[in-house]
Amino acid sequence: MSHELKEVDVGPPLPSTFRQYLRSMGPGIIVVLTWLGAGDIVECGISGGNYGYALMWIIAVALIMRYLFVSLIAKYQLCNQHGEGVLDGLARLHPWYAPFLMVVAIVMGHIYGSYMSVGIGESCVAIAGFGETWQWATLWCLVALAIVFWPVYGYLEIVFKVMLALLAVSLIGLAAWVGPSPSGILEGVFEFKLPEQKGEFDSLLIAIGMLGAIGGSLMNLAYPYFLDQKGWKGPRYRRLQIYDFLLAVIVMIVLDLAIWTVGAELIYGTGAHITTLEDLSTLLSKVLGSGGRLLFHLGVFAAVFTSLVGHAVGLGMIASHGYLRWQAGNGPLQGDYRTHPLYRAVVVWILVSPLVWTMPGMPDFVQLTLITNSFQVVLIPILAGGLWMITARRRFIGEKYRNRWWENGIMGLVFFLALFATVGSVKSVFEAVQSLLERT
Repeated sequence: MSHELKEVDVGPPLPSTFRQYLRSMGPGIIVVLTWLGAGDIVECGISGGNYGYALMWIIAVALIMRYLFVSLIAKYQLCNQHGEGVLDGLARLHPWYAPFLMVVAIVMGHIYGSYMSVGIGESCVAIAGFGETWQWATLWCLVALAIVFWPVYGYLEIVFKVMLALLAVSLIGLAAWVGPSPSGILEGVFEFKLPEQKGEFDSLLIAIGMLGAIGGSLMNLAYPYFLDQKGWKGPRYRRLQIYDFLLAVIVMIVLDLAIWTVGAELIYGTGAHITTLEDLSTLLSKVLGSGGRLLFHLGVFAAVFTSLVGHAVGLGMIASHGYLRWQAGNGPLQGDYRTHPLYRAVVVWILVSPLVWTMPGMPDFVQLTLITNSFQVVLIPILAGGLWMITARRRFIGEKYRNRWWENGIMGLVFFLALFATVGSVKSVFEAVQSLLERT
């Protein structure tokens, strides 16, 4: 691997005014919109419907913890003494991280893409009123391919900022339309209430599970690649990265709380049973009319499309980087993972192979969901623990930038919450398998 970091004055100039800082923002917006998908919209809507405003603080706390956790990962990318990427650091910790992450990126890319392809197809059918799910999904996957293979990173930022504007109009517009309760929102965010159990798990388990899951998300590793694409390399970009990611996480908190508000106002206390995206869409149509339904599906489209593109770019680079690091061992990489043929092959795989699940007559995603959950159980402690190790020990990140006591506290808390989430995930997978076997 590479040797000691020598800071050189390369990359884009650092901003010096507030306007320049705003214009410089980009990697954070891309990664949080990659995280935000149709599943998040449904989960926030259902949680608002089940608990009203009472558990809103979970979203805020989980995203603040994710901000701190991922920022420490970004610190390794920018400030480690070897001038290497985060995946290189994990491979320095144990060489099997490289092939493991390569395989995980390829497998999970198909599974994530399956849900996103169906979601974008269904949202377009709802918006346009014609066509089939597979037709719209194919169209937008081709558009995503064109965007990802466009050789200028700046265009990717433009696409995501346009989609962010659409998301803001949709989700915040819906929240304003249903008439939010400002006092309810303030109480939900700052009073840390734990209401009575609704559904299979009590509210405390839901809170701990959501907090723990952030440490094991594979897409936490995507942010360093977007920093690299932006040209931010070296410790001099650390302050700019902090502001970039802080703004993006604040945006995500606002969007999540907006759709939570919709659930709290429209579903809570009514006895309505909401489990899917279409259930939520139908309820919005009944209460707000066709305009509310259209606004909702525009937001779903923006959320799913940005996730589709972001996952293709991020997982493609993780797979390519993992392969090159695996081949190189402890030596320098033989090639650029951003342009390697494997990167393009994985992008095509992530965007094209899942289209099979959009075809008429395909089965539902019960078994695919079981596989996904089972696979992600393995990721949680492996990723959270490894990332903690490389940011805490001087032989990886160096003495100057290694975690201070409170940063180790954050990483340790996320790791142990991740272990707790793993136990809960194993239990839920086991119960789901039992249920599936009983039905068959």
